[in-house]
Amino acid sequence: MKAFLKTVRNYFFYCGIEKDEYNALKKDAYVSNFKVWRLLHILMSAVFLFLFIGSLCFDIMKANSLFYLLGLIYSAIVTFYFFVAKKDSLIAQFVIYLSISLLLLISCFITQNKPDIPATTFITLLLITPMFMIDKPFFMTIELCVASAIFLIWMYNVKPYDVWQIDLLNVIVFTAVGVFLHIIANAIRIKEFVLTREIIIQKDIDELTGIKNKGALTREINNILADDTIDKAVMFLLDVDKFKSINDTFGHDIGDRVIQQIGSFLGEKFTDHGIAGRFGGDEFIVFIKDTNDPAVAENIAGDIIKGVSERVTLPDKDRKVSTSIGIASYSGSEKNYSDILKKADIALYRSKADPENRFCIYE
Repeated sequence: MKAFLKTVRNYFFYCGIEKDEYNALKKDAYVSNFKVWRLLHILMSAVFLFLFIGSLCFDIMKANSLFYLLGLIYSAIVTFYFFVAKKDSLIAQFVIYLSISLLLLISCFITQNKPDIPATTFITLLLITPMFMIDKPFFMTIELCVASAIFLIWMYNVKPYDVWQIDLLNVIVFTAVGVFLHIIANAIRIKEFVLTREIIIQKDIDELTGIKNKGALTREINNILADDTIDKAVMFLLDVDKFKSINDTFGHDIGDRVIQQIGSFLGEKFTDHGIAGRFGGDEFIVFIKDTNDPAVAENIAGDIIKGVSERVTLPDKDRKVSTSIGIASYSGSEKNYSDILKKADIALYRSKADPENRFCIYE
C-alpha cells in the first residue's frame, strides 16, 4: 500500500519520477513548454482571426464575434510576449495557465450562446489543452476541476435542465479523462527528458574523473565566448608535476587514482561557479567567467595548488603531489577557446620552467 501511494504521489506531483530528479529537469520542462506554447499562440492568433472574419461574414457565427475578437487580441499580445520573454521564466508558466483559463472561459461564453445544445467546445478544450503542458499534474488537476465547477454552476441557470444533465455527465467524465491524459503525457515527456539528460551526461562526462571531458569543455567555453554580454573570464590550465614518475614508481593504477582525486577536488570546488574538466591525460582546465583580475586569479591558483597537495595522496605518505598552472585572461577579444588555451599553455610551460613558482599568468 505504501509503495502504491508513493507511486501515485510521484505521478501527481513529479510526473512519475522522484522529486530530486524532477527538480533537476524542471528548467528543461519550462523551456519545452515555452517553445510549444509560443507555437500554439501563433496558431491561436490565426484561428481567432479566421473565426472573427467568419463572424463578420456569416450570421451563424455573429453571436460570438466579440469573443473571437477578444481571443485574437489576447493571443496576439501573448504571442509577442513569448518572443521577448526568457524561456525558463516562471511568469511564462503563469501566462500559459492564464491562456488555458481564458480559453475555457471563452468556451463557456460560446456554450451560453447555444444553451439548447450540449457543450462541445468546453469538453474539447478539457481534453486538448492539458496535453501541451509539462508541469506537476497536481496543478493541472486543480485547473481543470475549478474550470469544470465554474462551468457547471454557470450553465445551471442558463441551459434547460435535461441538457445541463448531459453536460454534467460529460464534464465529470472528460475532466477525469483530461487529468488522466495529462498525467500520462507528462510522464512520457518527462521520461524523454530523463533519457536525453542521461545521454548528454554520458557524452560530456570524463569516465575516469566524473567531471567534464574535452568536448564538453570546448563547447561550453565557446558558448561563453560567443556571449556578447560576457567580456571577462580567466582560464587555468594545469597538469601534474612529474606524472610519468608517479606512474613509473607506483604503477598506472595509482596514476589513475591521482587523476580521479584531482578531478573530484576540482569538481567539488567549482560546482557552483566556473567550469572544470579534464582536458586529457593529466591536464585539467578551469574556466571562470565575470572576472579577469590578476589578484583573483592568483588566489584561485593558490587554492588549487594547495587543495591538490592536501587532497591527493600517494602510497608514499612523505611524497606530495604538486601541480603547475598556466593562467590566461579573456577580455572580450578571443572568440574561440583555442586562442585562450594557447596563451594558458605558454604560461603553463613557463611555470614548469620555474620551480619556485607553481603558476604563471600569461602576459
